[in-house]
Amino acid sequence: MAEERHHERHLVHSHAHEGPVPGTVDLNAKEGDDTGYGQALFPVPSLDPNDPLQWQPWKKTVILILCSLYSFLGNAALLGPSVYIGIYAEEFQISPTTASGLVSYANLVYGFGSLFLVPLYLKIGRRPVMLGSLVFFCAGLIGASQCNTYGSLMACRIIHAFGSGVCEALPVQLVNDVFFLHERGKRLGYYTVCLCLGSTGPLYAGYMLAGGYSWRLFFYVTFAFSMALLILAFFFVEETQYKRVVTPDMVEQITPIEDYEKNVTSEHQEAVPVAWGARRSFLASLSLWSGVNKDAQFFLTMARSFTYFLVPPVFWVVTTYGIYIGLGALAFNYTFPALIVLPPYNWSQTNSGLIAVASAVGYFLAIPFTTISDRLAARLTKRNGGIREAEMRLGALLPAMLMSPAGLILYGFTAQRKLHWFGYFAGVAMNNWGSYFYFTFTLAYAVDSHTANTSEMLIAMNLGKQAISFGMGSFLLNWILERGYTVVISGIFCGVLLANNLSVIPFMIWGKRLRIFMAKSWIAKLHDKTATHELA
Repeated sequence: MAEERHHERHLVHSHAHEGPVPGTVDLNAKEGDDTGYGQALFPVPSLDPNDPLQWQPWKKTVILILCSLYSFLGNAALLGPSVYIGIYAEEFQISPTTASGLVSYANLVYGFGSLFLVPLYLKIGRRPVMLGSLVFFCAGLIGASQCNTYGSLMACRIIHAFGSGVCEALPVQLVNDVFFLHERGKRLGYYTVCLCLGSTGPLYAGYMLAGGYSWRLFFYVTFAFSMALLILAFFFVEETQYKRVVTPDMVEQITPIEDYEKNVTSEHQEAVPVAWGARRSFLASLSLWSGVNKDAQFFLTMARSFTYFLVPPVFWVVTTYGIYIGLGALAFNYTFPALIVLPPYNWSQTNSGLIAVASAVGYFLAIPFTTISDRLAARLTKRNGGIREAEMRLGALLPAMLMSPAGLILYGFTAQRKLHWFGYFAGVAMNNWGSYFYFTFTLAYAVDSHTANTSEMLIAMNLGKQAISFGMGSFLLNWILERGYTVVISGIFCGVLLANNLSVIPFMIWGKRLRIFMAKSWIAKLHDKTATHELA
């Protein structure tokens, strides 16, 4: 017995707690507390070994890796076929504009799929929805590889785009299910890298074509990797949904999702005491069914998500993603292939996708700064007497605030004056280096600031950013051709992006006042009635 106790894994303890204003957390450690950066851990874990916060580090890391790979594959599969537009137009006897719908409409479905899939994973759990979405993803990919008509290919594109659409919300959810507050910036950063690198899909698709292979090979290869991911997810992505209700002394324990209906009848009810046992077995963790959360309101979750567009930090995330994707990434992907094949460059069409290399370089150069917001927030929390404010991580955005707009200026002038091709690569790398900071840390800030019904916030983010980027992409080329590269990219686009980036300063100064105001608003009252703190 003594030897068994000796090998028993340590369970994390903490007395941290959130204050009356969402986003303000007391991280002062008491005797016996486990700490991160010298501060008590938050959210407060239960003493149940099945609590995802108590899982071993390797387990959490594997889940993060698999979800990040899903985001990479989902985006790569979505954007990769953009280099086949001309081939599709010729093969299916349609116009290039019609053929481009295979990318644009799939992109729209990809974003709006979360409107259905996020409420579904709140209702039946993360694991079954992730595995089910991967099945849809794989089925759509293999179907697309066999299509001989435009209509059938569009149907298969919509199927795999719908399935993988959850990969923009679910990784954020899982990161916050299994990691503590002081780890969020770093972990979300790794997910963001994979999400962004998915935009390099056209590069791989183009070189497969250049190698003499059919456009179908891209779908075969993506299907193979996706099937491998499905198998790994089945064995390693355990259900992470967990109802954590803490009693006033901050140590009374909480209820796992499968025992939720037995022990808890209200989101605001304190937990019924449970005699915690051992960690569930590996075979038990492979169950495909996680139970039904009767308190999760499927259709109300859909409707209520639109109210988050009125929450300033959430709206900032929406504009950040929409602008960087719509005004930055789409502008580069649409214009560079057309510019580089003309004099004075005269590159081959095969090499026109090399701009993806510049994108990857920008993101990779940003990776070393992934932990900067967590470390900055920890330092400021210590100076603030152990009280953490959500805005404390925003200072990490200041070094990147002007980098992306400068990249747009460089790219626009290079295109207008036909300067050396390196100007394109440097402009894209600068833009994407800065975008990594804004993608990661604005999202982390929004999640830190508003913990009630956060899944609905993720829906709003996905809908908003996809709508903005879709709208911008629809008219982008016409704007550029009518007004010129310097006016549109170096002028208009740069100005819009700069205004968005400079928003960090008002949030740093008045962010807490906004949180206090929103906590007293009708939106807060609406959400408090059915508040779920999955990410708290």
